[in-house]
Amino acid sequence: MAVLVTRPDERGQQLVDMLAKAGVVAIHLPLFNIEAGAELNGLPNKFAQLKVGDYVFAVSKSAVDFADKALKNTGFVWRDDLQYFTVGQGTAQHFAMTTTLAVHYPTTQENSEGVLQLAAMQNLQGKTILILRGNGGRELLSEQAQQRGANVEIVECYRRESIVYNSTEQTSLCKRAGVQTIVATSAEILTQLVDFVPQNEHNWLKSCQLITVSERISHLAQALGWQNVIVSPRADNQTLLQTLLQCR
Repeated sequence: MAVLVTRPDERGQQLVDMLAKAGVVAIHLPLFNIEAGAELNGLPNKFAQLKVGDYVFAVSKSAVDFADKALKNTGFVWRDDLQYFTVGQGTAQHFAMTTTLAVHYPTTQENSEGVLQLAAMQNLQGKTILILRGNGGRELLSEQAQQRGANVEIVECYRRESIVYNSTEQTSLCKRAGVQTIVATSAEILTQLVDFVPQNEHNWLKSCQLITVSERISHLAQALGWQNVIVSPRADNQTLLQTLLQCR
C-alpha cells in the first residue's frame, strides 16, 4: 500500500516521515501553500477592542501561528481576560502552548457543531466572538453565533495559495507508486484534489481508499463518488498514522 498525503506544509511532510518509519511508502503532494492572510494587519486593532470575557476562536494551528506572529510583531500579548476556543484537541494544545492560556474545545465532536454545543456557546448576548481563520471555510459558527446574539468579527489570518504542478505527471507518478490510499484533511483539499486530477483518471482516484477527519468531509467525499471512506477519530498526525496502519 502506498499513501498519498495531501496535507499542506510541514505537517504533511511529518506524516509522510512517520509513515516511512512504519514501513509504509508515502508521497507528499500538498495542493497549496499557507501564506499570510490579507486581513492580518488589522488583527491587533480588533484584538484590542474586545471586552473582558469576549471569545477568541482559532480554526487551525495555522490561524494560531499567523495571529501570534502578527500580535507579537506589534507589541501585543495574548490577553488573559478573554476566553479562547478551538475545534479540536490538537489545535487547542498548540494554542495553549503558544499562549500559555486555557483553551476550550469540544471533546465529543471536534467540529463547528461540537463547538456550538459547548455550554459557553449557548447564550451569547452581548458577546463578541473574534474568529481567526483562513480564506474561505465554513460559515456555520459565525451564522449560529450571530443568531444566538453575538457580534462576530472575522480576521483572515492566512490564505491558501495553489501550487502549480503538471497534474498529468503527478497523477501518473502516484499510480506508478501504487497509491491506493489518500489522506485529505479538509473539504478544501478534497475539492481541489478532484479538480487537480485529470477527468480521465477519476476512476482511479475514486477507487482509492480515502482517509478524512470528519463526518462532514466523509459525506462530501461520498457525494463526489468515493465509496471507501474512513474517518480518523482525530486530525492530528499520530491518530492519522494509527488509522492508516489499521487500514492496511
